[in-house]
Amino acid sequence: MELPTPEDLRQRRTELDLTQSSLADKAGVSQPLIARIEGGDVDPRLSTLRRIVNALEEAEGSIVRAADLMNQEVVSVAPDDSVRSARDVMLDEGFSQLPVIRDGRPVGIISNSDIRHAQEGADVGTLPVADVMRESVMAVEPSSTLEEIDTALDHHAAVLVVEGGETIGIVTEADVAAHL
Repeated sequence: MELPTPEDLRQRRTELDLTQSSLADKAGVSQPLIARIEGGDVDPRLSTLRRIVNALEEAEGSIVRAADLMNQEVVSVAPDDSVRSARDVMLDEGFSQLPVIRDGRPVGIISNSDIRHAQEGADVGTLPVADVMRESVMAVEPSSTLEEIDTALDHHAAVLVVEGGETIGIVTEADVAAHL
């Protein structure tokens, strides 16, 4: 990561027509600290510099958030639905996984792989989704950044966007790829 110089920060701030005070408010630091950094009088901590750069990027509109990427129409199943009905929804929609949602709240995820690895010898199709789903589901806030979502997608096939406990969207690797 190339660190911006004090001149770089001042130039970006002035190009965005931001005062030191407004940048300080956006970054959660004091105006005198912004002035001292821009003047080269102080070397800020990396975490402080990151907050200032993030505030500048947000002011530029270059930060992509979950709300920008998510699909608002979340196709899902309930924990009490049968595995067969979940499989049928996946086939109809062309999805390999579905979030499991109860009363708007995510409780798990079921995938083709989960169905394939379900109890041998049992008629898996008649089981409730709750018996086959994985309870591990990744959820983020609508304000989460692309970087945070990308990190989550390294470990999960999909990320649910949740606000106030309610599922309002979903982001997959395909959504991130389409944005790029």
